[in-house]
Amino acid sequence: MDFFPHRRASSAGLPALVLLIAATGCSSADDNAPAPVPRPGAEAAELCRDLDRSLPRKVDGLDREDPEPRSALTAGWGSPAIILRCGVPRPPKMTDPKVADGNDPDAIAGGVNGVRWLMEERDDGSTRFTSAQRLAYVEVTVAGGRDTASVLVDLAGAVKKAVPEGIAD
Repeated sequence: MDFFPHRRASSAGLPALVLLIAATGCSSADDNAPAPVPRPGAEAAELCRDLDRSLPRKVDGLDREDPEPRSALTAGWGSPAIILRCGVPRPPKMTDPKVADGNDPDAIAGGVNGVRWLMEERDDGSTRFTSAQRLAYVEVTVAGGRDTASVLVDLAGAVKKAVPEGIAD
């Protein structure tokens, strides 16, 4: 399965993603940080509203506690919060040949339960995942120290149900 529509997926990508998920950092994010609301086009916004209605009440055992400002395009769970934003722009790394070839230490492409993700390690110790090959980009930011694999497992069903496969943009 191709992660990038114009490149072959590296066979090392998925094992590397699993390894990096298992080793995700130990620092925490600012609990009071706002979640900027994305501004997608009409089609993506409707898919995001469908996703909002499909999201689980709990992720990684944490209750849903949406960030401010409240929006159907954002969701959150726990503290430090797991933040989901739907309808974000395509991340620049998604078209980076080094990522597609498995040669970028800060970004890895892979999949969890039928949803393809770009995983990026951030300077604050958090990990940002952005869905790929879906008609709207879904971004999930997980604070360092959290089990990122269970977060993606918990969210995969809702993403698959609400955001069809395809290429956004």
